Amino acid sequence: MQPTPQASGPTAAERPPQGRGAASPLLRPHPRDVLLGPQARSHLLPVCDHYSGVEVRMRKSLQLQAEMTQEFGTCVFDVTLDCEDGAPVGLEAEHARLVARLATEAAPEARVAVRIHAVDHPAFANDVDIAASEAGHRLCHIMVPKVESVDHVLRVERALARAGMAHLPVHALIESPAAVQRVFEIAAHPAVQSLSFGLMDFVSAHGGAIPAHGMSSAGQFSHPLVVRAKLEIAAACHAHGKVPSHCVVTEFADAGAMRDAAGRAAGELGYTRMWSIHPAQIRPILQAFAPRQDDIEVASKIIAAAADADWAPISHGGTLHDRASFRFYWQVLERAHHTGRMLPAAVRHWFDSAVSPVHS
Repeated sequence: MQPTPQASGPTAAERPPQGRGAASPLLRPHPRDVLLGPQARSHLLPVCDHYSGVEVRMRKSLQLQAEMTQEFGTCVFDVTLDCEDGAPVGLEAEHARLVARLATEAAPEARVAVRIHAVDHPAFANDVDIAASEAGHRLCHIMVPKVESVDHVLRVERALARAGMAHLPVHALIESPAAVQRVFEIAAHPAVQSLSFGLMDFVSAHGGAIPAHGMSSAGQFSHPLVVRAKLEIAAACHAHGKVPSHCVVTEFADAGAMRDAAGRAAGELGYTRMWSIHPAQIRPILQAFAPRQDDIEVASKIIAAAADADWAPISHGGTLHDRASFRFYWQVLERAHHTGRMLPAAVRHWFDSAVSPVHS
């Protein structure tokens, strides 16, 4: 049901503990299990996915991830090591081995992924085999570019199964008008955890019908065909409990453009994750996708009171809240945690690593 104003009744602070609500917090059911059920981990991804493909930059990216994990107390961005655009032509196998080695050398708490070549590329099978044999135990997901249909997802799924990595989540890159047309079917596949939008290839696939401005930080939010594609991807993800990941901003030296794009992706288009291609883009993404501190405080009070009431309806500030709004406010806290925000003491214990592991 939708929360409705309530003229009278006890406030959250006045509500007495009930049932298990009076027990130790660690003995209570976890809010994620109570409120999200089977989709409890579908949104447990850092809001930033950072890409690099040159060895020195890949090493620096992993080092920065470790430093920021120490700073924030949780891993606030993924590092995706790139075999597609990072590999020199003719040296794809050597580059895949380098990527696998870097993944295995990363810190134990690191979240490391690999972008392999597309399913129709000659290096695809070898990328999967090398990633599986040398780094499969360290990868949090695998990114597949140029996914055109469910058939492509099935081919990836079979390749991962043959390589012993059937458990690995698939992130699919949607880069053409045909893929956008099939995006709801792609998002529905159980192996798919997240969909990303490939802006440059999408614009290029239109044969000049979309001007170059459509690839810019401003134009990608104004050209109707580009905006439509972004909305279709976001809607498909939300329909099937997957994570929509927004495309790159190539003007990496323009901090204002980055902040504006990240803010619009999060605030207008329904994206909950975004690509970074330069270290300077990571913190603006975290800032744009993080809840405001006021919202965190409200969410904390509502969730703590709901837990004390064994998730029965409560009144907070004269408004009725039940599980529909509890889910919303819990997700505010999840997002706050994954963007490194300080959580109030009343809810912090639910995000201890022993209770709520970072890896999905």
